[in-house]
Amino acid sequence: MGGVEGKPEMVWVPETKLEAQMVEAMQRRASQGTAMKSFNSIILKFPKIDQSFRKCKAIFEQFDEDSNGAIDHEELKKCLRELDVSFTEEEINDLFKACDINEDMGVKFNEFIVLLCLVYLLKDNATALETKSRMGMPNLEATFETLVDAFVFLDKNKDGYVSKNEMVQAINESGERSSGRIAMKRFEEMDWDKNGSVNFKEFLFAFTRWVGIDDLEDEEEEV
Repeated sequence: MGGVEGKPEMVWVPETKLEAQMVEAMQRRASQGTAMKSFNSIILKFPKIDQSFRKCKAIFEQFDEDSNGAIDHEELKKCLRELDVSFTEEEINDLFKACDINEDMGVKFNEFIVLLCLVYLLKDNATALETKSRMGMPNLEATFETLVDAFVFLDKNKDGYVSKNEMVQAINESGERSSGRIAMKRFEEMDWDKNGSVNFKEFLFAFTRWVGIDDLEDEEEEV
């Protein structure tokens, strides 16, 4: 997405308006610091995050009005209205396009989780902070905050992207043996477009896989 071959590794140019907003919001969050101390502390939170994600299923089903296993454009607009989150038509289109990874005109459950977390990040502004809960889902928002925190921990230079070097650095800090190999594997799982940098959306999609939300989808399709 952002990097172009031949440019220095650390310079990433957001390709979409939404990506630029994500990067900006993440840089704002990074200035507040992170509570994460190591990559291990992120891994230890996997079970709790998994549990929280699964509770989202009811919200997803509520908005998937035709019960076809995906939220279409109109259902998404209704969902954001219900959550009292105001986005312009253009922003909703961008979110939908960004999260509909397989471009089948529907946001599946794991894509929906990513979308909600991006909504949470993008609404992280002064007015939103005055209200205790941004989307009326405090437990889920606590999980999203953990994920934002984890990304900030990995993004050492606070540019809104995680590079391969930053991933290696983060995993080295945890002092694991064979950490370089683990770092590379985790990084490859996150870097969907193989451009050497990971934005928050790519990080979230990797996370739904790590905690097994993708498997949940497949199990249900087989039934």
